[in-house]
Amino acid sequence: MSSEPSLAGVGPFGGTSLAEVGARLRNREISAEELTEQALASAHLHNPSLNCFVTIDDEGALRAARQADRELEAGLDRGPLHGMPVGVKDMIATSGLRTTMGSRHFSDHVPVIDADVVTSLRQSGAVVLGKTQTHEFAYGPTSDRAATGPARNPHDTQRMTGGSSGGSGAAVAAGIVPVALGTDTGGSARVPAALCGTVGMRPTQGALPSRGAFPLSPTMDVVGPLAGSVADLAASWWALSAGSDLAGARLPRWKEWAARPPVEVAAVRIASVDSALTQRAGQRSRAAAGLALNALGQSGAASRVVGLPEIDQSARLYGLIQSGEAYAIHAQRVSEHPELFEPEVLERLTAASEVSGWEYVRALEERLKLRASVLERLTTTDILVMPTVPIEAPLVDQRELSGEGEWSGVREALLSMTLPWSLLGFPALSVPVPSTDSHLPDSVQLIAKPGQERLLMDVAAALESQLRAG
Repeated sequence: MSSEPSLAGVGPFGGTSLAEVGARLRNREISAEELTEQALASAHLHNPSLNCFVTIDDEGALRAARQADRELEAGLDRGPLHGMPVGVKDMIATSGLRTTMGSRHFSDHVPVIDADVVTSLRQSGAVVLGKTQTHEFAYGPTSDRAATGPARNPHDTQRMTGGSSGGSGAAVAAGIVPVALGTDTGGSARVPAALCGTVGMRPTQGALPSRGAFPLSPTMDVVGPLAGSVADLAASWWALSAGSDLAGARLPRWKEWAARPPVEVAAVRIASVDSALTQRAGQRSRAAAGLALNALGQSGAASRVVGLPEIDQSARLYGLIQSGEAYAIHAQRVSEHPELFEPEVLERLTAASEVSGWEYVRALEERLKLRASVLERLTTTDILVMPTVPIEAPLVDQRELSGEGEWSGVREALLSMTLPWSLLGFPALSVPVPSTDSHLPDSVQLIAKPGQERLLMDVAAALESQLRAG
């Protein structure tokens, strides 16, 4: 255990929710400007220890917060994110605000327009506090390889956050912001959520617009939110998916969306995943999944075991597709300015160049067959339960593992449980699970069929409620 004190929940949003803070804001007990000042102060205080922010936008955030206050005074309420500070991963374009992709290649890059998802956040009244750290070009699950250095886990700053949305995971876990945007290609939102003890979701492939998010592997890249609770994640998902045409006073629409009764968990067909892959998970990870299944059972859900040998084939196909697409994006940079890359990222891209065209095309075809096979197996299943990650948070810069599932190293282990659903384009969500024998958080991953984000969040909310009650 680290001798350093935990920084989990130390910020103004630690231990509270969007609904609670929003009620104070609308009752005029606090202003959006005051909330933003608190978040900025916390970001500046804790960023030297966590390195979760690349850029903190004091001036822009305070300007947006004052605008949010003026709108509330005038009766314009944009919904649950109105006046709330948020973080945006440094892979996602923000107009007038430096966006570096964690790389020296883009150290001075300032976009002129927002990514579509940032436009949705702003139209929902959110206040962009700053840009959160990312593994260089999002090409790694550890978030300790970037031009600005490693992001650090609030529970133990000697340990990694997971990645590549490590800064977003750390900023939310520390309570600096209630919500932050990440991206997820192989697990980049879910892995840091798992290691940092937050909620993180990968939506269905194509459910949110990707314009303005720098690509890694375009057929698997998605934008996904991280939040301190399932309810806060649901609010951010609504804001992101409501559409840019829904401008102005969004609160009535949000209340209508939120008022729909959640699904009866007892009616949801839940299954744990049995495969060679899940059998390699560590004892802690398997225990966390078992605890989640028991908690859902106490909510009335019956569960069964479903065999999914298909996911044992996922890593090979994922590697071919991601490598082929990543190298296509970076080939010119690798050729002209290799010295600007982090050495480990350059090494991976060099290896990726060896994927041939026929291998890539065949992998795309195999992916379609694999997806169809999994969907057929899940005709009588609504939600799958399995570990998010099979190991606890490794130390910053750690690459080797011993005696834990015979993984080749940290990278393989961290991505092993998340990448199948990236390959297949399914929505998946990581939920924290209480740990009984460690200062580090545990987690469980819930997976739904494409387009079923609402069901996924309903079951996650029931699980979260039962875990807190138990």
